[in-house]
Amino acid sequence: MDEARLSAHERRVLAEIEEQLSQDASLARRLRTMRRTPRLPAPSLARARRHLPTLCVVALGVMTLVLLVLAVDTEVPGLIWAFASVWVLTLVTALLLAFRWAKRRAAGSRTDG
Repeated sequence: MDEARLSAHERRVLAEIEEQLSQDASLARRLRTMRRTPRLPAPSLARARRHLPTLCVVALGVMTLVLLVLAVDTEVPGLIWAFASVWVLTLVTALLLAFRWAKRRAAGSRTDG
């Protein structure tokens, strides 16, 4: 295939564009550090810590249901007490999580308004 030749005017315009782009330091830095593959978001410890209370409540809820089924099925006093303990812990943790959520939501509405 034949190469397309640029006219003198097109070469001059192209040189002016290159000169203007080379003066932009932030663009030059981004072009130097550009990668071909998109970056995957790195897992964040702060993000995991933010979701930890929710995961704890879910795990406690599942454990409560399992203990409830086992306690009803076997009628073992130890399982009944374990169910009662985990159930209370689940309720307290869920209430603390709800209070935290309400507090964050109230703080967000104060800054928006």
